[in-house]
Amino acid sequence: MKTITLLLLASLGLAAADFSARFEEIKKSATPAELYAFLYALPKGGDLHHHNGLAAWAKVWYAQATSAKTLARNSFYTMTRLGNCPDTIDTQPRFYTIQKAHFEALSDCRKALYQPLTDLSPETKAAWLSSLILDKPGEARDEFFERIVPRFGDLSHDPWLTADVIVENMKLFGAEGVRYIESQAGINGYIDATGKALTSEEAFRIINDRLKQGDATATGVNLRFQGVIIRYTPTAEQSLESMYAWVAAHRDRWVGINMAGREDNDKGYALRFLETYRKMRRTYSNIPLSIHAGEKDSPGHEVRDTLLLGASRIGHGVNLITDPDTMLLMRNNKYLVEINLVSNRVLDYVPDTSKHPFPEYLRFGIPVCLNTDDRGSWDSDMTDEYYTAVTNFHLTWKEMVELGRNSLTYSFAEAPLKERMLREYDAALAGFERRFSSPEWKTAVQHLRPVVSGYAERTWGFHE
Repeated sequence: MKTITLLLLASLGLAAADFSARFEEIKKSATPAELYAFLYALPKGGDLHHHNGLAAWAKVWYAQATSAKTLARNSFYTMTRLGNCPDTIDTQPRFYTIQKAHFEALSDCRKALYQPLTDLSPETKAAWLSSLILDKPGEARDEFFERIVPRFGDLSHDPWLTADVIVENMKLFGAEGVRYIESQAGINGYIDATGKALTSEEAFRIINDRLKQGDATATGVNLRFQGVIIRYTPTAEQSLESMYAWVAAHRDRWVGINMAGREDNDKGYALRFLETYRKMRRTYSNIPLSIHAGEKDSPGHEVRDTLLLGASRIGHGVNLITDPDTMLLMRNNKYLVEINLVSNRVLDYVPDTSKHPFPEYLRFGIPVCLNTDDRGSWDSDMTDEYYTAVTNFHLTWKEMVELGRNSLTYSFAEAPLKERMLREYDAALAGFERRFSSPEWKTAVQHLRPVVSGYAERTWGFHE
């Protein structure tokens, strides 16, 4: 068996070497649109840095929220104009969206600020969709964190709707060659159509049942959850302990724990949680950690401090480049950095992508992979990440294969699933290489029909 495995690996290495010249030719000779189509068809492994609700395009949320299936059970209203009602006690942004039960509890003055999501004019619908995307000059962190995230309101608290959105997202990811998603999700805050709070068990039974249906399994995408907490809240330590208990009790679908939230809010600094993580390791075994760290403009030791918490994967790691000792620690080691090129650009952490530290990590020997982060808010997809990487950093075919394999090798998927996905990835790559090895590769590329993201349309002028 060992000999067969070695021969297989050797043959895969030979195939990669043989295809390297063709890949260089394609990069040199393909038009930008042809290169994008080629990369859309590329087998891509997994998306390890993926925020559940914010990872779906706005148009997917709208379609599912206004579908006949959803309307038979619930309906939604969005705030289309701002007012000055006497009973207003909050400052929600325009297009904040609530479900029918909460709408009906409003005063007449406040009801007048809302419209049914199904009744929006084409212009207002376009504005609603745009309100969930960073698609205008000057929109960056504050628009994302302070306005886009709150606008979801009750949409992301409805587990039936959330489940349908997840499945539609899986279909889109599967179409562009992604075979695994590790989605960061909280476990609280779900409600039914009357506004009644659902327990975490009730909510995720609904979601899990949906993920077992035929159209979900037919996507070919395997989905697992990471439990995520917001790091700067006053009760974050208690939330972390609750999340450990939840993941330990639901290992069939939940594979790890993450911490998210703006790192420029200093209440969420990594070492605040050191004793809590140590306490949890005295109680629970084999719960891996992937934690946001170094998503900052300023130099710092956030990545080092996060490794001390026990993380084996780092989300973003933008300022790792400023910490040489930690760079050396992570070189040729078991730690992986989850790279999010589009996210770092649109949130202005790395406004000039050509200066992103990603290629330094990759070629210095720190394991990395490409990910989509909150892709719904960028209106992007995984192909955009690969296109950005290839056109800015001249990736070789060996590096392309390495990125895909890393995204599966460093996943928290259970061992049998991981082994199967790696076998399937290698087989898909071999088929991809055969498909485009012919001197007539340009004809093969021209027959591709990629789904072009809104980000790709705005950034590079591509169209379907």
